[in-house]
Amino acid sequence: MTLEDIMKTIKEDSRNEAYTKKGISPILQINETAEILIIGQAPGKKTEEAGIPFNDRSGENLMKWMGIDKKTFYSDKIAIMPMDFYYPGKAKTGDLPPRSFIAKEYHCQLLALMSHIKLIMLIGNYAIKYYLKDDRKKNLTETVRSYQEYLPEYFPLIHPSPLNFRWHIRNPWFESEVLPELQKRIREIV
Repeated sequence: MTLEDIMKTIKEDSRNEAYTKKGISPILQINETAEILIIGQAPGKKTEEAGIPFNDRSGENLMKWMGIDKKTFYSDKIAIMPMDFYYPGKAKTGDLPPRSFIAKEYHCQLLALMSHIKLIMLIGNYAIKYYLKDDRKKNLTETVRSYQEYLPEYFPLIHPSPLNFRWHIRNPWFESEVLPELQKRIREIV
């Protein structure tokens, strides 16, 4: 299947009908020559409105963490494939979780198109649980702290949301130990 075929199938999937009727396209960035793949949770409302992945403060933080500029982030060197390609809606606290069928039914098809991937960044609990399965640690913090165990294929990270500032205060090792290693690996690739 080509990328165009997969995108057409996603748009025509009856479970995405409400989005398609509103003219909302799947929010992802797939490049067949990409060497870095970012797998996040799901687009937020602001991202959905713009139709551009990570087009918010979380994206700004992520680019800073990676040590790259916006031009590189949105280039053919980087692919972005969220756990859900659409904004799943609002919950009592935060957003609803990504709909599970997206990753189960579409990720493998998209991954098959990207044969040059050298690093997969797993952003947040949903991506980490799905891809690391039983290899993850007892919680997100311990998994991120143990990032070296998942290299060279995966690099687990907390979500770059500005709302996670308390986590950063409690875990200063993230900025001093993890981010320099992430930036080093990204420099080696791009």
